[in-house]
Amino acid sequence: MPSITVLLHTENDALRLGRCLETVYPCDEIVIIDHGSRDHTVQIAKEYGARVIPAKLRESADGYRAHLRGAWILVLDPRESLSESLAASLYEWKSEAPAEGHSFSIFLREETAGGWVDHPAPQTRLLPVQGIQWNGILPKNDPNAVTLEGPLLRFALP
Repeated sequence: MPSITVLLHTENDALRLGRCLETVYPCDEIVIIDHGSRDHTVQIAKEYGARVIPAKLRESADGYRAHLRGAWILVLDPRESLSESLAASLYEWKSEAPAEGHSFSIFLREETAGGWVDHPAPQTRLLPVQGIQWNGILPKNDPNAVTLEGPLLRFALP
């Protein structure tokens, strides 16, 4: 069964990190790249069993690859959470032992002042560790990625 490392970049995300980490139960490892948080972000991450790695000045997202133990990486933002249907899809995906080399995309539902908005195109978020091409702290979108069932939920900032 393939292992998944969930990767998050944080900076002063104590108010939202717990909600995110409560939902990543299909993942085998949590890695937090912390960008100098001055609140309780690091403490909360460790309470959830995360490995916290201090961000390095001018380090590319690619430079953190060596810290990831899983064969697959799921990249999230601290404001995001897995829906129950997405968590179920990840368990099913793991049981099917996916072929290396493919990327997987997820639809995003975002909370706004006017209610929930569905993004029209899925975002590539689950990739083999060796195949990641970065676009900032998120992977580049792969137009050939297979879309998983269930949305990723992005909550408005507190």
